[in-house]
Amino acid sequence: MKGNFTKVYVWELPVRIFHWINALAIIILMITGVYIAHPFVAASVQGEAYYSYLMGWVRYIHFFTAFVFTINLLVRFYWVFVGNQYAKSNPLRKEFWKGTFETLKFYLFLKNKKKHYIGHNALAELSYWIFIGAGSLIMMFTGYYLYFEPNPESFWGKFFSWVPYLFGGDSFSVRSWHHLVAWGFMVFMVIHIYMAFREDWLTRNGTVSSIFTGYKFECEHRN
Repeated sequence: MKGNFTKVYVWELPVRIFHWINALAIIILMITGVYIAHPFVAASVQGEAYYSYLMGWVRYIHFFTAFVFTINLLVRFYWVFVGNQYAKSNPLRKEFWKGTFETLKFYLFLKNKKKHYIGHNALAELSYWIFIGAGSLIMMFTGYYLYFEPNPESFWGKFFSWVPYLFGGDSFSVRSWHHLVAWGFMVFMVIHIYMAFREDWLTRNGTVSSIFTGYKFECEHRN
């Protein structure tokens, strides 16, 4: 292995920290969100809600995790501009869309000119822009609107008062968007995990371990 492969530092520490905080936050938000919508565990103490406060704690965990999720995303967005070449992504470049198209043809077993990527390929980057980028913004805007909805006259209530006009016009539509995109995140996570293990198995480049160590293994003739 040492004679044929070389270690390449791909994922910087801030990127790795973002990845695991984001993954954990999504899981917690999904579990608590499902409970808030459809409580699947009864309170251990029967009687007045005051004595148990189970739903209150679940909501508290959900909202606290949402704030962590938001801060984490802002740090990652900042790192798009200051990180190494593998942390950056620019969907406004022609080369980005050309690479996306060729990578899509590769996965569809069509004739293609997909180039070798050490970091994320262009199609993967596009999926992150859609789900981790646009999807996160939808979740944050709709979520914060629902959080501050009971206090429409407060500063933050007024700050997010425009959200319903963009997502259907009423609270039910906003909530529906929030739920729909949440399930989209879960589908994305399943596909993401599958593709990571698939890439690791086919290329033996340490794709899975790299999100822990930061390093991938590359054939020397490619460098």
